[in-house]
Amino acid sequence: MTRRELLKSGFKVISIALAGGFVWKMASKNDYKVFLRPPGALDEAKFSSKCIKCALCVKACPYDTLKLAKFGDNMTVGTPYFTPREIPCYMCEDIPCVPACPTGALDSSLVSKDDKLDANSIRVGVAVVDMQNCVAYWGIQCDACYRACPLLDKAIYLEYKRNDRTAKHAFLLPVVDAAFCTGCGKCEHACITKKAAIFVLPREVALGEVGDNYVKGWEKDGDSKLQNADTSVKLQEKKAINYLNSEEF
Repeated sequence: MTRRELLKSGFKVISIALAGGFVWKMASKNDYKVFLRPPGALDEAKFSSKCIKCALCVKACPYDTLKLAKFGDNMTVGTPYFTPREIPCYMCEDIPCVPACPTGALDSSLVSKDDKLDANSIRVGVAVVDMQNCVAYWGIQCDACYRACPLLDKAIYLEYKRNDRTAKHAFLLPVVDAAFCTGCGKCEHACITKKAAIFVLPREVALGEVGDNYVKGWEKDGDSKLQNADTSVKLQEKKAINYLNSEEF
């Protein structure tokens, strides 16, 4: 190996080492970041496969809510997302970011009602209340998140509860109803605490899943899944009655 080839080889090794160190530094300095996709986004796997990183949805947003992921953001580079604490989704009536998408990564059918775009049908996430750090749960009167909610008394409502500590005041506790919450993040943006005590998470992260074991028999067609149920299983009626009487099996 000539002196020139040796120098070239050494330069390559040093370059690779420096690049690796840079990548490690970027990865280690970034905290875990929960990101929210734009309205109408398909599930993450399908969205990532369909999004061509054209930025048309970002350009269509009139509030500069949407951003493009950069290297080190812990998501696919060039894909759109938003951070409610910085700029929430303002739930535009015409939801311009969705029709701007040329590939269907943002699906208009997911944010439509009766074949018309409907901002109230947006489901980018769901708000979660940190009861330990929400000052309303301390007894301090604060309804900032409640007042900021575009679906007042639906997505967020206040639960009134006696404050036994003072015996004079009432708690005004914000409660989120996931059935109505759009995940717009206006509540998170308005929260008065240093780090928001109400924050939006992707619905697949924040919500549980009941499964097929339970039914709501009191709702219309709620027991339809029982039509093909196995009725050969016999319950021990006497054992159940004894349990009700003794509270023990």
